[in-house]
Amino acid sequence: MSEADPDPGSWRGSGARTDAAEGGTSRRALLGWGGAGLALGAAVAGGAVAVFHGKSVPRDPGTGGAAVPFHGAHQAGIASAVQDRLHFAAFDVKTKDRAELVQLLKDWTRAAERMTAGLPVGEGAVGGLPEAPPDDTGEALGLKPSRLTLTIGFGPGLFAKDRFGLEVRRPEALVDLEQFPGDNLDPARSGGDICVQACADDPQVAVHAIRQLARIGFGKTAVRWSQLGFGKTSSTTPDEQTPRNMMGFKGGTRNISGTDRKALDQHVWVGPGDGADWLAGGSYLVARRIRMRIEIWDRTSLQEQEDIIGRDKGEGAPAGRSKERDEPFLKAMKPEAHVRLAHPDSNSGATILRRGYSFTDGSDGLGRLDAGLFFLAYQRDVRKGFVPIQRSLAKSDVLNEYIQHVGSAVFAVPPGVRDEDDWWGRSLLS
Repeated sequence: MSEADPDPGSWRGSGARTDAAEGGTSRRALLGWGGAGLALGAAVAGGAVAVFHGKSVPRDPGTGGAAVPFHGAHQAGIASAVQDRLHFAAFDVKTKDRAELVQLLKDWTRAAERMTAGLPVGEGAVGGLPEAPPDDTGEALGLKPSRLTLTIGFGPGLFAKDRFGLEVRRPEALVDLEQFPGDNLDPARSGGDICVQACADDPQVAVHAIRQLARIGFGKTAVRWSQLGFGKTSSTTPDEQTPRNMMGFKGGTRNISGTDRKALDQHVWVGPGDGADWLAGGSYLVARRIRMRIEIWDRTSLQEQEDIIGRDKGEGAPAGRSKERDEPFLKAMKPEAHVRLAHPDSNSGATILRRGYSFTDGSDGLGRLDAGLFFLAYQRDVRKGFVPIQRSLAKSDVLNEYIQHVGSAVFAVPPGVRDEDDWWGRSLLS
C-alpha cells in the first residue's frame, strides 16, 4: 500500500457519421443505424465472430461523460486522469491456437474502440439477427462514455514454453513476484495470462465493458478473477483534491502527474533500449489486493494512526509540516512510518505511478468487513519500482499490523493502439 511516486469521431461504416464529438448522439440513438457495419457475434455458426471496425472520438475532457481517445502511443488508463470506478479482470487463455489468440485480440480491440467512444458493440442489443443473441448485452445503452478507458496487459503465463512461441520474447523485467513477508496470497485472486483494466466514472459502463470482452472471448478465455473498485485512492492530476482511502488518509499526494512527460519517461514508460523492443512505449503493472483490518484500525487512537502513516489525517501534511504538498521531512517521522519507508529517498530512488481503488466485498463469516485497497502500480521496471519499495514496507512498516496482501499479479502492458489498423498486442504477436 505504498504511496505513489515517492510517497507514495468518427467511425467507419457505409459513410455514416457520428455527432458524438458534439455530445449529441447516445448509444441508444445509434441503434437506429442498423447495417452500418458487421455485427460482432452475429456469425455464430462455427463460433465465427465478425467485428465492426470503429474508433474512438476525442471529446473535451472537461465535459461530463466525455470520451477519452482510445488511440495513441501509450494506452489510456495509465497516465490518464483517474476515474471514479474500476472493474479489473484477469483472464486465463484457454485456446492453444496462436492464430485464434491473435483474432481474439483484434476482436477485443475493435470492441474497445467502440465502447470507449460510447458506442454499443456491433449492432447493439436490439440489432443484428433476431435468431442470434444480440451483439451487445445492452445495460450501457443510453449512457455516456463516462471517460471509459480499457488497458490490457500480458502476464508471465502467456510466455510459458510450448504455448504460443513467446518464451523468447518474455521481458526480463516481467518477473515472478517473490513471496514478501506477511503475504497471504489466495491463488484464486492472483495471476492471469491477460488483464483488462476498465476505468470509468459510471460503474455500469465499466462493468459493461468487461462483460462484453468476457462474452467475446467465451471458449477462448475465461475470467480467472476480477475486482470492482470505487473511490479512487490517488490522482494523476495534481490540481485535483487528493482522494482518501478506507483508513481515512489521503493517498498518493506526490503521485506522478499525467502531464509530467519527463517523470513518465523516466519512471513509467518502457524505453527502446530496455530489453524488449515490442514493449517500448508500454509499461509494467503490479496489481495487489490489500485487505485492511478495518475494525482494529477504527479502534486505534488518532495520534497512533498519524504516526503509523507519517501524515496528519485532516490536512494530509507530512509529519513536521503544515501543508499536504510540503516536502516530507523524513527524519521527523517515526523510523517505521509508512510514508518514510515508501519514499524514494529510502529506496534508492524507486518511483511508481499509483492508480488504486478502494473496495468492499461484503463481510466474512466473523462479521468483519472485507474491505481495503486494490493497489495498481505502473512502472518502467518492476525490479526497480515495486519490488524494492515492497521489500522495505514488508520488513519494517508498522502498517502491516492493519493490512494484509491477499492477491497479487504482474503484467507487461504493451504500447498503445496507434490507429484503426493496429490492435492490442500486435507488436508482440505479429
